[in-house]
Amino acid sequence: MRRPFLPLLAPLFCLTFCFSAEAMTVDSGAGSPALGRAQASNFARLALNCIGKEYPNKPDHVMNTGADVQSPKAMHPAFYGCLDWHSSVHGHWMLVRLLRLFPDLPEAGEIRAALNENLAEKKLLAEATYPDAPNRQSFERTYGWAWLLKLAEELHGWKDPDGARWSAHLEPLARKLAARYMNFLPKQNYPIRTGVHPNTAFGLAFALDYARAVGDRPLAELLSERSRTYYARDAGYPAAWEPGGEDFFSPALMEADLMRRVLPEAEFAGWFHRFLPELAQGRPESLLRPAVVTDRSDPKLVHLDGLNLSRAWCMRSVAAALPATDPARKALMQAAEAHARAGLEHVASGQYMGEHWLASFAVYLLSVSAR
Repeated sequence: MRRPFLPLLAPLFCLTFCFSAEAMTVDSGAGSPALGRAQASNFARLALNCIGKEYPNKPDHVMNTGADVQSPKAMHPAFYGCLDWHSSVHGHWMLVRLLRLFPDLPEAGEIRAALNENLAEKKLLAEATYPDAPNRQSFERTYGWAWLLKLAEELHGWKDPDGARWSAHLEPLARKLAARYMNFLPKQNYPIRTGVHPNTAFGLAFALDYARAVGDRPLAELLSERSRTYYARDAGYPAAWEPGGEDFFSPALMEADLMRRVLPEAEFAGWFHRFLPELAQGRPESLLRPAVVTDRSDPKLVHLDGLNLSRAWCMRSVAAALPATDPARKALMQAAEAHARAGLEHVASGQYMGEHWLASFAVYLLSVSAR
């Protein structure tokens, strides 16, 4: 059992899109920031504004012949919006998540219509065949894979007729990407420790959540083995080098957030203090201080708003996994509050380079339990 999360983050639920009349919130853990109904409505609007917006677009597309020169919607009939494939996928995840949490949301009808359109069987079968073309084995590996499995996990077991149909339509693509994890990970000798899309720890963490949720034991066992192989011996991590200038993940904290899923509680605490031995003393400061964004119209610099949100969810979850008396908990929770405050303030900035994706990170922070 994980220790309860202390109530240092509760004030955060009204930082973004919050109205005093809100009566309904979804708590992401004892004392964690809560997602309010008005927030959910505004976050949903951001996703609805982009999942059907084909341009601008930044495709991850290998062209083998001239016939492969196609529009984003022709290549990806389901996930063509929100600038890129993975942002479209997690925009769909967010809409499903919000619909499950707030079924009477004012946007509920529009959400269902959009999901019915994009998660149609024919369109998702086309998505499932796209990666089969030559030279596309690394398509969206593993960031997009992880978010697609998170979408499949969210739909799995939802007792809703629409949700059950969307889940069935998505299953071929989810199975294909789960198989790609099984095929690729034994060949990956070294983890990718970047603060952007290829980060291995993030890809393992979300895939492990999916494997456990759907009962895919072989995948779960491989992901746990790879996590231990890549990270169990890490110590004295140079977290003072963070953040990088275009990070939306902390390599250090994402690794810790993975390992709290993999290791038993007592083993995790020892591992964590070897990994970040000075964190209980508030060091390194650069890891515990929110990043500063200077230009939210820049598609790379605005990544740092996402870094603040993902750091917050990692810190919150890692703190909840440590013993109640662990001195690192206070440092983590105080830093999580500061990061959440900084990130939530800028989810809706008026700049598409952030608005096409940041709401998904915010909803994950505000609605997923610190477990």
